[in-house]
Amino acid sequence: MVTSQRRSPDGCERMTLHEAEAGLVEHYTALVRLAYLTLPPSLSRHRRVLTAHGLVQRALPGFELRKSAPRVPAQRPGPARPGPERLGPAWVRERVLRAALAYERRPRRWPKSLPPPRALRPMLPVVWGLRLFPRAGGREEIALGQALSGLSADVRAAFVLSRADELPDAQVRALLEAAGAGHPDRSLRVARQLDAPAVAAAQTLLRSAEFNACSVQTRPTDLLRRRQRYRLAGAVAAVVAVGALVLTATGSAPDQRLVRPAVGQVTAKGLVRTPRTEWADTSRVDFTTWPPRGGRAGDRGLLDRALATWSRPPRGTRISRTPGTFTGPPPYGTQLLYAGEVDGAAVVLLHDGLRTVRYSQPLSPGGHATLDFARTDSSDVTTAAALVVSRTHGAARYLTAPWIAASATRDLLRPEAPARPVRVSAEGITEPLPSPATSGPSASSPSATGPAPSGPCASWPALQLRSSARIDEQDTFLVTDLGGLVPAHLTHTPLPGGAGPSRQPHEATGTAALASWARTACHLAGLPEGVRAIDVWDFAGHPLPERAGRAVWSCVRADTWHGPGEVTVRFTAPGAAPRVVARERATAACSRFGPQVLASADWRARSGHTYLLAAGSRAVTGIEVAGAVRASQKGRVLAVRAPAGVRAQASARLAGGGTLAEVGRYAED
Repeated sequence: MVTSQRRSPDGCERMTLHEAEAGLVEHYTALVRLAYLTLPPSLSRHRRVLTAHGLVQRALPGFELRKSAPRVPAQRPGPARPGPERLGPAWVRERVLRAALAYERRPRRWPKSLPPPRALRPMLPVVWGLRLFPRAGGREEIALGQALSGLSADVRAAFVLSRADELPDAQVRALLEAAGAGHPDRSLRVARQLDAPAVAAAQTLLRSAEFNACSVQTRPTDLLRRRQRYRLAGAVAAVVAVGALVLTATGSAPDQRLVRPAVGQVTAKGLVRTPRTEWADTSRVDFTTWPPRGGRAGDRGLLDRALATWSRPPRGTRISRTPGTFTGPPPYGTQLLYAGEVDGAAVVLLHDGLRTVRYSQPLSPGGHATLDFARTDSSDVTTAAALVVSRTHGAARYLTAPWIAASATRDLLRPEAPARPVRVSAEGITEPLPSPATSGPSASSPSATGPAPSGPCASWPALQLRSSARIDEQDTFLVTDLGGLVPAHLTHTPLPGGAGPSRQPHEATGTAALASWARTACHLAGLPEGVRAIDVWDFAGHPLPERAGRAVWSCVRADTWHGPGEVTVRFTAPGAAPRVVARERATAACSRFGPQVLASADWRARSGHTYLLAAGSRAVTGIEVAGAVRASQKGRVLAVRAPAGVRAQASARLAGGGTLAEVGRYAED
């Protein structure tokens, strides 16, 4: 093999075809893994495996190399490249990464409804009659797959290069830039942020079978559908080209009744069925203790269709997922929660320890199946208390947990109105209840003291549940439908009082909690999908200047199932609607990991004078503002006259030492 390299006048190093081929063969598995994880997660696992192998195999130059040798930029010595790397592997890796990053790029004015042009090209190798899948991993691999699926291709590539291939940061940046990545530094920085406890063993996980596209298992395609297609192809062989295309497209329409489980796939027989009373005899009360319920829990045909659709969704299947939720096939150990008929559809609810999946198929012929994925790991008594089993005509039906002893509904905008009992079937399904997720209330908010509003946000229904005394909880709590599979749990942290430690969130069923939620409920419409719990923390209350009454500052924190939380700070003055004065996303503020908070707002008195107000939580001992207005004041509250529309930044001193910055930013009035 020729190993010498020659420098050309243009500063590039020439490399022989033998060197490029040797680099590809030596690092083939790592190159396929890099391409597999960089390709868009929207591709099926079968398509992604074949495309990854095709990109790597096409990385070698074609016929033109028989005439001239490939050339790559010469690597400059110095601190930017900590160690030399053989030219062959580096050159092939760059070719593979460039092709993988370009796979999902659309040209300008390319319709978003169509796949990218590269996705429409046939990709070799092609395997007829078989489906190829990497082996399913454990929960850690699934968690890592969920984290990677929500990232861009550039960040996924940076994560693989730095964690699996263990390349130094300088080399990763140079490789991303050479492959056409837009922001290499930002991509590497985001990839580094994945070094969280959930993916602490990233180097080991990325080398596991879950992400090894060279270690795959095979399954046959649906044999019945294949025979039908062969017959259809023979019938239209004599038809003209245009007619043949039309008929082929029509003949390939999915028929849900022909979906069958493939070899090696989880089937109805392998589903976990939890004993009916296990929830009362264990310390772990969550989705894993739900027994299978529903009139069709024993229908193996329905369950096999649901599992096969989950594994290989036919064309036409409508799929939705909350952010950060992996949509891969069901692993062994998947649990059956429910199977029955609700509102004209056959519904199956499944849980695999990390995700809850709802399969819905209309009972009338011709309808398409629906798959809804939601992340539900680390659930508890309240967050695993109910699932939305059906949503039709502005109403939702819930399947309540087996430990729910009583169900009722109440309007959050009318805190003084009593809760109304809800009829629940023997299977645990509620009657249809008004759903704010389908009625679409606006983000307007009612007055804290005035009558219930009319208009788009005239009400906000919530489900009030009481747990059974058999689990020694017997708590009453509230959940509300925000459009996902799992309703969000509502809590309240009251105003601090006394010299004791800060209080923890309480269930939002007391008088003060319901009054606080009446000021907040209509703002829930703007929250992201996948919200797990929402807490309203009234962190400060103080008299307003000019004896205008008492103001309340509230921090509303929405925690999602996949981790990041969203915070909004609301300022409420007597006789006025609550006003959002700050907002921050992906923050620990207003949680037990960020227990201190500071916010500011401008306020106009009846006299016409404008004040700049600021308030902090319990540990704040002094507040300063800088910018267009400069002032300082001891204590947890600051009030100073200021011109209308002034913008100033507040900071606070803490009792234990240190300073605290203002949360978020000013929101538009």
